[in-house]
Amino acid sequence: MGGSILRKLVIIGASGHGKVIADIALKNQYEKIIFLDDDDTIMECAGFPVKGTTEDIEKYLFWDFIVAIGEANVRKKIFDKLELKSCNIVSLIHPKAIISRRVQIEKGTVIMAGAIINSDTKVGKGCIVNTGASVDHDGIIQDFVHISVGAHVAGSVHIGLKTWVGAGAIVLNNLNICNECMIGAGAVVIDDINIKGTYIGVPAKLLVKETSYEKSSLN
Repeated sequence: MGGSILRKLVIIGASGHGKVIADIALKNQYEKIIFLDDDDTIMECAGFPVKGTTEDIEKYLFWDFIVAIGEANVRKKIFDKLELKSCNIVSLIHPKAIISRRVQIEKGTVIMAGAIINSDTKVGKGCIVNTGASVDHDGIIQDFVHISVGAHVAGSVHIGLKTWVGAGAIVLNNLNICNECMIGAGAVVIDDINIKGTYIGVPAKLLVKETSYEKSSLN
């Protein structure tokens, strides 16, 4: 009789985010966990060894992979590298998250403890739905979006590629947020967002930074 197959996971990114993902991996019955990180001074993370950098991916082609990096552009870059090497990129869901049976979750996405995702929502590749965050019904969360700790997205909201919804932010129902936006912590989005940028406040407004020319004109 053959024994069960040892579940093995490579986490890329030996950071605080990586520590949380390691805990979720243990709760998903992974028995062997290692990290890779491009900072070669880091030797361990959350009690697990750092075995090299992203240049060492090919040593672990028969392991599962997850990318534990918060910054969307870096996360996508490493994700694309894994896909090119035909690595098995997995999603991880904390057992204390509440996920409707009708939710679609693509590979490489992490759902943290206490998160809630309701019916007929689609969550793309490489997303993060962080601790205590919620996404209500009929949402579309595109690839590499981060819904931060305690953020709440109401029903029928479409959030574009690589957008980051900050901690405690609220997005009202039936809204669209375009690609590559930053919604500041505690902001409340009450209208569609069609211009890429950083939005802060209640209600959320585009943060406009003065150019050096504008500053000199005011002096």
